[in-house]
Amino acid sequence: MDAVEACQSFTVTRDGHRIGELIPLKRRRRFVPRAEFTAMSRSTPGISLDAFRADQDATATEETDDPDAR
Repeated sequence: MDAVEACQSFTVTRDGHRIGELIPLKRRRRFVPRAEFTAMSRSTPGISLDAFRADQDATATEETDDPDAR
């Protein structure tokens, strides 16, 4: 397991026949460097705040916490 954690992969065999692979999981990055974030942000489309709010209003429903009121 230490080797898999260190990004090594293994083929699992039974009687000389391949039956599976043991591979490390892909880990998500928790941090994006500022320069990379800035570069990604430059290519995103602009967002209209008014259109965003209109979309929210069109799809939002008002719900109460009282299950008998539904």
